[in-house]
Amino acid sequence: MASNSASALASEIAATAARLIVEEGMEYGPAKRKAVKVLNKRGLGNLDLPSNELVEEEVRAYIEIFCGDTQPGELAALRRIALRWMERLAEFQPHLTGAVWNGTATRLNDVWLNLFCDDPKSAEILLIGKRVDYDAGSVVGFRGDTVDVLTMSEASPELGMRVLVHLVIYDRDDLRGAVKADARGRAERGSTAAVRALLEETP
Repeated sequence: MASNSASALASEIAATAARLIVEEGMEYGPAKRKAVKVLNKRGLGNLDLPSNELVEEEVRAYIEIFCGDTQPGELAALRRIALRWMERLAEFQPHLTGAVWNGTATRLNDVWLNLFCDDPKSAEILLIGKRVDYDAGSVVGFRGDTVDVLTMSEASPELGMRVLVHLVIYDRDDLRGAVKADARGRAERGSTAAVRALLEETP
């Protein structure tokens, strides 16, 4: 009984997180933590967070029910923005990741690109040379350490809004680990060719 109860609560957290991800454009981690707080207001106490896989299932279900007419077009627009930047930054072997890569993004999601550089400052130097405005910061990388991130925005006529594009900077040697499949055999990142192929498949 306790196991069934825990499973039901994990599903409820995942469903609540999915709504936050789709409706507010939140990332998975913050959405799961906020979902727990929302549910705690109903006296559920401290709970373990559901896996990203479970949350993703709920996100896809939510999109199918509530955003089926609009989400495919919004996703394609975001992927076109990603592809443009990947082509501009080709020397850094860019890979798309996150919701825009896995197909669950809506207009509220940002574009996340991983760059693999011999010199960690080379991407920043390129942006300066092209007179691109950006903000520098840091995030936790896929290996669990802190890495640099460069954030800029681009106007999307298709979406009628500006979209944030994040460039996460890794060492060139990190690329081998980055392209490994996850536990379900899926790629967590896609190359320029892979993103272009997805767009060519778009109706």
